[in-house]
Amino acid sequence: MEDVQGQKDTRNIPINKVGIKGIKYPITVFDKVNKYQQTVASIDMFVDLPHEDKGTHMSRFIEILHEVRHEVSNRAFTLILKQMKQQLNAKSAQIKLRFPYFIEKKAPVSGATGLMDYDCAFIASCNSSEKVDLIMEANVPVTSVCPCSKEISKYGAHNQRGNVKLKIRFTDLIWLEDMISLVEKSASSEVYSILKRVDEKEVTERAYDNAKFVEDIVRDIAIELEAEKSICWFEISVENFESIHNHNAYAFIERDKR
Repeated sequence: MEDVQGQKDTRNIPINKVGIKGIKYPITVFDKVNKYQQTVASIDMFVDLPHEDKGTHMSRFIEILHEVRHEVSNRAFTLILKQMKQQLNAKSAQIKLRFPYFIEKKAPVSGATGLMDYDCAFIASCNSSEKVDLIMEANVPVTSVCPCSKEISKYGAHNQRGNVKLKIRFTDLIWLEDMISLVEKSASSEVYSILKRVDEKEVTERAYDNAKFVEDIVRDIAIELEAEKSICWFEISVENFESIHNHNAYAFIERDKR
């Protein structure tokens, strides 16, 4: 059968990224407590396309993914990217896996146990060199109490749920659990899936005593990351979904320690 995608293109325009987006696939990721965790990822895979090629062969992305589906690791990413470049005649390749990651958490007083889900991602890429660039990402829900509201109000203070997005490059193994814990400790309070009344009292009062702006949260996280020798680059964004404003509060820091 004629291979239309394999034909030559005469428009002389290379394409930076071509591939597949949003394929759902079961994966196994490393778990600090239980060694492994099964989850389902939404996966994007791209390569560059030379100006002379009409198209890429989309089915090959799936075939490559299927071969290494049982493990998410540096070794697996290196293998996937190498095969993508070889089989699709590309100079650069990228794969992104976004998945829910679950951690069992106990309520602070009652000890009631529930599962918290965190939106996490691995983004791996390589260009003409064979060196793989890997970024880990964790999105962590947190609670913050407004210091200004606390200061000027006769009683109470407005609080809100926020989201912290943390991305890192690293030289030694960093666990998702450690990334998430670092973020949660830097907020007014962490978020739980289950709380009894004694826990609600504890969490509410803890947050009130630890009021923070988005600027405070992003700076406190940055201080911890600066001290971590295994992390060579980081990017932090904090967004509070304001409870008394019709807009969100936002702060961002990026540092390259190399």
